[in-house]
Amino acid sequence: MGSYCGDVLIHIDENLDDQDIHDIEYDLSQIDGVYCACVPERARHLMLVDYDPSDVEASELLRQVRRHGVHAELIGL
Repeated sequence: MGSYCGDVLIHIDENLDDQDIHDIEYDLSQIDGVYCACVPERARHLMLVDYDPSDVEASELLRQVRRHGVHAELIGL
């Protein structure tokens, strides 16, 4: 049985610099079941995470972002 790819959009309230964004992207990408986490250059408050919901829950992704000391919420769930 293959893995399922879902995605979630996380809104980050703070204005982050490039290093902060890269740190969060890296940390999320290290979670089992996460395929990709990225912040588009033109939408720096939004992080798109592609992941396998059978391996990790969206709420855990949000908790990982918040561990960086930012305010964030899931969009569209």
